[in-house]
Amino acid sequence: MNAPHVLISINLIFYLIGFIVMAIAWMSLRDHSNPKRLTTALFWFLFGIGFLFGDLMLMYLGKALTHKLQGIIVMLLALLAGFNLLGAGKYNTVDKATVDAEKVVSAKRLGNKLFLPAICIPIVTVVLTIAGKDVALGNYALLDPKNLTLACLTLACVISVLYACKITGGTPVTAIQESRRLVDAIGWALILPLMLAMLGGVFVAAKTGLSIQTLVTLLVNPDSRLALIIIYCLGMALFTMIMGNAFAAFPVMATGIALPFLIQQHHANPAPLVAMGMLSGYCGTLMTPMAANFNIIPAALLELKDKYLVIKYQIPTAVAVLVCNIGLMYFIV
Repeated sequence: MNAPHVLISINLIFYLIGFIVMAIAWMSLRDHSNPKRLTTALFWFLFGIGFLFGDLMLMYLGKALTHKLQGIIVMLLALLAGFNLLGAGKYNTVDKATVDAEKVVSAKRLGNKLFLPAICIPIVTVVLTIAGKDVALGNYALLDPKNLTLACLTLACVISVLYACKITGGTPVTAIQESRRLVDAIGWALILPLMLAMLGGVFVAAKTGLSIQTLVTLLVNPDSRLALIIIYCLGMALFTMIMGNAFAAFPVMATGIALPFLIQQHHANPAPLVAMGMLSGYCGTLMTPMAANFNIIPAALLELKDKYLVIKYQIPTAVAVLVCNIGLMYFIV
């Protein structure tokens, strides 16, 4: 591990994720009610390789070969998803009326206790972040100081699952089975945020921001503050729509427009400028299916007939906020 004196390190978190993903792959493989069980299991198995075996691959294959293999895995995942080779099993073996009746009985028995495990996650995460960074067991720190928030969130999720098992009478295996049911409902869109974050890293490595800076210099008068603000806000929204994540779009547009033109040339206040820039990016988040965790996953979980219905309702609000953002940035920043 990178941090030999840490109990809950980033590597351990990756191993836990990999174990759960591999368990989902195994359950998918054994589910004969899924007509696409083989390709579904293959998809999640490939996805879990990097989490569970990444360190071993680096140790025995070297960095260069490992990175190439991971690139091949990413392309295989894209092919499996692109050809619609992921399916879902049939979880209800009894009629819908019986299932609904059981849900009503369970809801009456548990009441508001059902919400406690979900509420437990943010509370425990905040408490551990504040008070847990100095907790140690002998010579071993409990939480990884380099990834403190992620370590706290992971521990909070584990505690929440155990608490949910206690109040419902379930088991961790049941939790993984329910995780698989949600994974089947969401499908490949579940890993889209991770892939889009990787895309943002590729754009930064390819110096896309510098290319945007050159294009702006050629096509727009750098002395026109309004034109630069419009391009910056629209660019943040459009890049977010492409990448599905404002955080991935931020370094590209900050390097290309915000820093060289608005901050250095027009002396804009950096803090409100980049804050409003992120808000412009969030407007793009509301208008794109690439932001699957915000727009596509809720539609899948709610079983909406039109999977783009959430986006359609959000577009007017997003456009209005974007226009107001441009005005505020021009007059205030």
